[in-house]
Amino acid sequence: MPTSRPNVIFLIMDSFRQDHMRFYNPHAPCPTPHLDRLAREGVAFDNCYPEGLPTIPVRTCWLTGERTLVDRGWQPLAPEDRSLAEILSDEGYLTGMFSDNYHYARPGMNLHRGFRTFEWVRGQEYDNYRSAPLQRFKLDDYCQPSYPPEWRRLVEHALQNLEDLETADDYYCARLSRLAGDWAAANAPGERPLFMWVDSFDPHEPWLPPHEFDRFTDPGYRGKKLILPPGGPASAHFSEAEMAYIRGLYAGECAYVDHYLGALLARLEEAGLYDQSLIVFIADHGHPLAEHGKFLKGGDRLYSELLKVPCVMRFPGGRYGGRRLDALASFHDVLPTVLDALGLGNNLDALPGRSLLPLIRGQAADGREAIIAGYHEAPDRCVRDKVWSYIRRPEGRPDELYNLQDDPGERTNLIDRYPQQAQRLAGMFGSLYWLRGAPVKGVQGKYEVDQQ
Repeated sequence: MPTSRPNVIFLIMDSFRQDHMRFYNPHAPCPTPHLDRLAREGVAFDNCYPEGLPTIPVRTCWLTGERTLVDRGWQPLAPEDRSLAEILSDEGYLTGMFSDNYHYARPGMNLHRGFRTFEWVRGQEYDNYRSAPLQRFKLDDYCQPSYPPEWRRLVEHALQNLEDLETADDYYCARLSRLAGDWAAANAPGERPLFMWVDSFDPHEPWLPPHEFDRFTDPGYRGKKLILPPGGPASAHFSEAEMAYIRGLYAGECAYVDHYLGALLARLEEAGLYDQSLIVFIADHGHPLAEHGKFLKGGDRLYSELLKVPCVMRFPGGRYGGRRLDALASFHDVLPTVLDALGLGNNLDALPGRSLLPLIRGQAADGREAIIAGYHEAPDRCVRDKVWSYIRRPEGRPDELYNLQDDPGERTNLIDRYPQQAQRLAGMFGSLYWLRGAPVKGVQGKYEVDQQ
């Protein structure tokens, strides 16, 4: 039984934007000292993108290395899938999954397959956990008059789950950090290397950071506590001050998650695991905060605020530390990289992704030529390289093209000025990706009529 291989630790956050981490963005609205340290000591990727969104398809991709945009959506692992937990179990690893992401624990889901230990922290978002009437919270304080009844019910459900949380240590990420840290400490050092999968649902909405982390909103704000904005046009529900307040809540959630993942990293150091592990820190996607008119993620919001995420790999002993790569990579490259780093590269021909180790070692000059991202169930697709981002829209809507270097906020649609760039990107992925090869649709095109 092999004992010389390093431990493998995945630290996952849901809905964490790359621009809310100070390592990536010195002007980020909240400090992230613990994650910044991990990034400085590891290899940081600027352009590692999700392919098939959102939550479960991304995790399926990470666990199996398979693409999820083309042929599968939100579903359990298939019988023929081989997950990383199963692969590493066969290689002698002791495996554990710890998460407060309630989608894992729903009936019919099986992404914990192959883990020797798996534990859930209950209560996030709409988890069917608490049902007692609200006592601590008043629903009207958290809802706009414009919210439809079904959205009010969702807000109420989320508040019911939050009723018992008082101190920061009671909140979900804090409990998750302790749970994972306790398991790691109890099983290290051991005869078997560890594979630990730690998946924090925060900073996913609802955004109600513990009091001590709620310090990024305007102290003079006296409006409603808008912890769960609906995903339609933001201007239909919120003033500019209210939108700024919501963004401040999200920043508080990011700071809170950083603090408790920092506590987990400290536990790993105390247990002698930190420097003997391959640590992968990554988020499934970012989160729109109405930069393009809407809150919440969705198939039509394929901009950088949704697609750009932090991605860091810290190798044992800090090897390769301090490198920052702008090469294009896709999430299905993560598993091949991990296997390659563990000396299991003889599995790579069975996977669609590519190991990033040649890039990390300086043996390759660049990564992918372009990436594609979208929702399996939605018609919109984003194809981008390091300069251009092309968004393919459904029929009846103009496509979009942005120069990411000149216009990182994706404000000026250049589809009519540079249609050849859009066509070049569209041509990189064919009809299997729902890019049917039709001409790109310019903004002005919708006003044109055929001349007979």
